Amino acid sequence: MFTNKHTISIAAVLTAVSLLAGCGSTAAGEAAESGKLSIVCTVFSGYDWVRQILGSNADNADITYLLESGIDLHNFQPTADDIIRISDCDLFIYAGGESDKWVEDALAGAVNKDMRVINMLEAVGDNAKTEEIKEGMMPEEEEEEDEGEEEEEEYDEHVWLSVRNAKLICSDIADELRKLDPANAEAYSANLAAYLSELDKLDSDFAEMLGAVSEKTLIFGDRFPFRYFTEDYGLDYYAAFAGCSAETEASFETIVFLSQKLDELGCGTVYTIEGSDKSVAQTVINSTQAKDQTIAELDSLQSVNRAQTDAGATYISLMRENYEVLRETLSK
Repeated sequence: MFTNKHTISIAAVLTAVSLLAGCGSTAAGEAAESGKLSIVCTVFSGYDWVRQILGSNADNADITYLLESGIDLHNFQPTADDIIRISDCDLFIYAGGESDKWVEDALAGAVNKDMRVINMLEAVGDNAKTEEIKEGMMPEEEEEEDEGEEEEEEYDEHVWLSVRNAKLICSDIADELRKLDPANAEAYSANLAAYLSELDKLDSDFAEMLGAVSEKTLIFGDRFPFRYFTEDYGLDYYAAFAGCSAETEASFETIVFLSQKLDELGCGTVYTIEGSDKSVAQTVINSTQAKDQTIAELDSLQSVNRAQTDAGATYISLMRENYEVLRETLSK
């Protein structure tokens, strides 16, 4: 798993939070003075879902998307300003997995004790799945455990890639917005209902398209954050690395395994996620008998940047792009 070795001291930052809160100079404090809700989201999906449910009331909220630089979730290191902004916000939404371990300290020292918090991993309840190491996958290098310390079960944090999980999390977001802003509760309920209909359509389109294809296995020459997605639609997969793996170099055994799977299953495509240099995928292809497979990219929505959001990217638009990639690459 990726580990966040932060360059900031949480204790020092929390001291700064207290000082700034006393001066009334935090961004969230300014939002409160203006009568706006202050909402902070770590990942893009949460950020977009808030916008969709707020609808026309979005102008009455100060919404911060912490990963807007496009940095991958697993490499994100919060700045002092980030911690300060979280500390005084009205609603904080985060993924809740291993990459968000820093959140515990940030919330423990929060200035706003009435803050509402949504942990997306917890929001999906029994749908949450533990991290899976599948046959052929490069194992993560083990960190030394203290004697007698039990290894904690790690959950797959990429819950947003299931459209069905998205419905659960959006319902929680709407609940919290209604509590924070009861005057607009009816609008949030109406916006939620409309958005759930869009998600239902997206879900049914994926189910219909993927139910009709003959190729039911995805080969990833990359990390694999799509486990929730594949299980929703009855797909199988093999991948070079687990979804949160820090590894970038695949072993000879992994390359051989994936190339043999391509030959065995007759798959015509090796998939990667956004930001990949595609070197592992190309090496896998070069090791097959045919050597003529193509590489296709699926968006994991974990490194969406400000330029994309300014250009109108939404959760549904990016998932629709994934739909088109799969429709074009999977044999009928």
